[in-house]
Amino acid sequence: MGTLYYGDSQTPIGIEDRTLAHLKIVLVTKLRRGESFTLSWRHSDDEARGRSTIWLHPTIPLRFVFDEPERPELNAKWINELMRSANSTGGVQLIPEQLDTSPIATLPEQPVSVGADVQEVAGSKRKE
Repeated sequence: MGTLYYGDSQTPIGIEDRTLAHLKIVLVTKLRRGESFTLSWRHSDDEARGRSTIWLHPTIPLRFVFDEPERPELNAKWINELMRSANSTGGVQLIPEQLDTSPIATLPEQPVSVGADVQEVAGSKRKE
């Protein structure tokens, strides 16, 4: 579980490492541009039921702490969805990652006939 520290808040925000890594890309991009916006999320099961929203501003300190030392592989689609919400009037909505579980389209298997080709290639090599 990673942690997001915002301003002088005495209450750190616990966010799963993978989610925090994706969120970091979006927040830093917006703040680097000098943009202010909100970040909203639903409370986890171990917290009181509800949701929270914070106002993010480039002049307020922000720190990301990850439990895992290795960076996760990032999901560009999820980053784009988070960024799209960041650019809306509602601010960043911390949405769960949607994994694409649809089967990968492949070409149907074609019967391969190599007997004649192999003989031709073998015969042409002998002639050289």
